[in-house]
Formats: sequence, structure tokens, C-alpha cells
Amino acid sequence: MERVGRVLGNLKLAKQGVSDEEMVRSAWAAAVGRKIAVRTHAVGMVRTRLIVEVEDAVWQRQLWTLRSQILKRFEQVLGRVIVEELEFKIAVPRIKPVRAEAVRESTDEADLILDATFRSVYKAARKRATA
Repeated sequence: MERVGRVLGNLKLAKQGVSDEEMVRSAWAAAVGRKIAVRTHAVGMVRTRLIVEVEDAVWQRQLWTLRSQILKRFEQVLGRVIVEELEFKIAVPRIKPVRAEAVRESTDEADLILDATFRSVYKAARKRATA
């Protein structure tokens, strides 16, 4: 029984709207396994080079040593050679957008200090100054 990826790879799906890049990115988890796929992300392709984001330099070095095995595995999964090179880049942490909180109306200016420790220090200093 043939793997689905191999059959899809042989169908020449690029003519039907599925690009080689989309096939490679979707086959990343099957080519490297679940443990590696959880810690990495196939970003895209430049010609025949697949760009992969990794968590840190340790993952970058380890995957670099496995690149020939990963390339062979891609050929097995896809049924043809699409990826000829791999590039592992350390991912920049993405910060999720934070929604601004509504400004609280308060008569005490100390309540505008977000850090609880600084707020209590400010209040104590203000109390000493007015006493």
C-alpha cells in the first residue's frame, strides 16, 4: 500500500492549485516526526531550499546534523525530490497583541502605577512626606 503523500506527489497537483511549497510544508511533520515537528515550523521555500524555524541554537545544530536524513525522508514521503537543501533559522519569539485596558478612573494617582511593589513604595513615601 502506497503512502498518501507519495500518491499526491505523483499526481502533479501544481496544475490544480497545490504548489510544491504547500506540499512540502504540509509534509514536514511526516518527514521529521511528531517530536521534531512540535518544536519546529516549516516557513517556506526559496527555489529548492526549505526554510525551517527552530526554537534555539541547540535545535539548529542538531537538525543540521540530521539534514541528509530529513532530505531522504522528504523524498520518501513526497515520492519525488522537491527539497534539495534545508536552512534552519532561530525563530524570533512572536509577541501576541495585547488589548489596551480601559483607563480606570481613580482619584489616587498612585493607582496609575501598574507595578504593585512600586505602587506601595510610592504610597509609603507619599505618606511619610505628608506626615
